[in-house]
Amino acid sequence: MFVDKAKIYVKGGDGGDGLVAFRREKYVPEGGPAGGDGGKGGDVIFRVDEGLRTLMDFRYQRHFKADRGVKGRNKSQHGANAENMIVRIPPGTVLIDDDTGEVLADMIHHGQQVVVARGGRGGRGNTRFATPKNPAPEIAENGEEGQERYLLMELKVMADVGLVGFPSVGKSTLLSVVSAAEPKIGAYHFTTITPNLGMVDVGDGRSFVMADLPGLIEGAHEGVGLGHEFLRHVERTRIIIHVVDMSGSEGRDPFEDWVKINQELKLYNEALAERPQIVAANKMDMPESEENLAAFREQVQKMKPDIEIMPISSLTRQGVQELLYRAADILDSIPQEVHVEEVAETTERKVYKLDKKDEDNSFTITRDNEAYVVHSVKIERMLKRIQMNSHEAILKLARTMRHMGIDDELRKRGAVEGTIVRIADFEFEFVEGSSYY
Repeated sequence: MFVDKAKIYVKGGDGGDGLVAFRREKYVPEGGPAGGDGGKGGDVIFRVDEGLRTLMDFRYQRHFKADRGVKGRNKSQHGANAENMIVRIPPGTVLIDDDTGEVLADMIHHGQQVVVARGGRGGRGNTRFATPKNPAPEIAENGEEGQERYLLMELKVMADVGLVGFPSVGKSTLLSVVSAAEPKIGAYHFTTITPNLGMVDVGDGRSFVMADLPGLIEGAHEGVGLGHEFLRHVERTRIIIHVVDMSGSEGRDPFEDWVKINQELKLYNEALAERPQIVAANKMDMPESEENLAAFREQVQKMKPDIEIMPISSLTRQGVQELLYRAADILDSIPQEVHVEEVAETTERKVYKLDKKDEDNSFTITRDNEAYVVHSVKIERMLKRIQMNSHEAILKLARTMRHMGIDDELRKRGAVEGTIVRIADFEFEFVEGSSYY
């Protein structure tokens, strides 16, 4: 088992903007405001799909953004809410906030889902701002921005396919040509001393995990060579690809190799003898391989007529794609057992929250060249929400700043008529003796 990782960016959809509109129907004098609210932005939702086994899809797509809500319409019509974005992930995936390191969810069961980025609320239309004092407001809100974050995905993966065979039969080479794995390859025995795993993309939308397992020798079931270290990993694979050197380059007989390896598997665990197995007759690009393959087929079929033998060459890639298709077909026909480890529950989690009153009314003022720069969470949030394209919106901003004491503080700092004041990206002139800026 090993940990597969992927880092992705997710963003909920922005809310739709509210609308400023008025009724202008015939025979309806003083119709009043009729601007509708904007629709809610879509959520990004991760859902467990037991048909997935790897995070390979997240190698190619790393950004997931939900749609934004539809803008409000006239006649007080509400804009449509955006559809949620559903992202399928394999069982056993742990979702971690990359910035805080907090574990957001441990996704285990089929159909389990979690919202990882919420969509923004829709902005209110001018209908919502009507009051007895102001029955025809010309003010509306922008949609709220959707939540965004970077996620780290971790998946503890079990190998679907295990490569077995004597040392130096070409297991590592085969893994290196069908996946992005880079196992150590050398012309000597036991080049591989620990399992190497690689994600294999079959090419038709299917993928699986293949393990290049350490070379097996006679007596392995008793611990000879890498023995139990190897066989423990074989037990976890769903099918076995038995790689046999058809060239006999090591001076061994291919049929005897096949018999000995199967004997070791059976002696270690009887169930391994019944595990689906494909014989990959490797090194078919070498002299005498064709003759050896013919003799090998004849001998194997006498002992086990239903065994599949597929000639390949890891070096020239002859027959390799056909081998992957066949392995994927067999995996599809086998019931899948998902092995996952749950993240331990946190017994106590203390959450610290800012006092909203302190946060809303607090502000700081700094000097930047000739301009005064105001920093205020409340005002900056208002500037994002309110559509600052009307005289009424400017008045609302001015009243809020005056009630917070910002204009008094600007005067104390030396602001005079015509002084530039900047809040976020919004810039205006300070006007003395007026109810607005």
